[in-house]
Amino acid sequence: MISTRCAELLDRLWRDFIESTPQAARVRELLVARGELVHHDHIALRTFTVPGLGMDAIARRFEAEGFRPRERYRFDEGHLRARYWQHDDPNAPKIFIAELDVSSLSAGAQAIIERLISEVPPGFCDQAELACAGRPWTPTHAEYQALLFESEHAARTAALGLGVERCSLDVGALITFPDLAALVAFLSEHAFRVDVRGERAMIRPDRIPVRFADATVRIPSGSYELVVRHLPRPREARGYAVSVAK
Repeated sequence: MISTRCAELLDRLWRDFIESTPQAARVRELLVARGELVHHDHIALRTFTVPGLGMDAIARRFEAEGFRPRERYRFDEGHLRARYWQHDDPNAPKIFIAELDVSSLSAGAQAIIERLISEVPPGFCDQAELACAGRPWTPTHAEYQALLFESEHAARTAALGLGVERCSLDVGALITFPDLAALVAFLSEHAFRVDVRGERAMIRPDRIPVRFADATVRIPSGSYELVVRHLPRPREARGYAVSVAK
């Protein structure tokens, strides 16, 4: 079983996610209205590979709450390093942390990120919930666009700061849908646009307003994914529904 502190941390991650991905809250409301408990297969976080803000710094809080480090990944095309953490309780979502390898970007992109990092205030990296600490810097829209040309992860981290990039809903834990196709059809009936790729699907992101130093611009929200990873489980065996926060 996860502790109360761990449950509160997972709840905080969900609330952070729906701030930048409001459509996820709407999906949850629809599912709860059908009597579902919304369970996540994994939660993905974004950051930069810089001292005090990297993957290991963010992971410390999760490790303190019983999450154990598992496999490492490297995505050279996206300039990313990643790893996931898993709790002994199988009902807890996996935590997937991806950090941008800043050194692999162009000199211009590195200079932008270095300027942003210089704005991080003292003590920011010491907070307990660094995983969803938000944005301690303020990029210009031109800087965002320059980073986007090289790396979507770089641009989104610059624009939104540290936080949840993606949540993956565990379709197998639902009890009122026989399969992924039925869930996709239900969401489509409620005006969500869903792209299906095999045993997973992605709800197309909304565009949310983000304040830059020189303008407020709408950019894509985070991603709400639907995955088929587990066999359906009895309702009483499912744990850790997402936050009851509206």
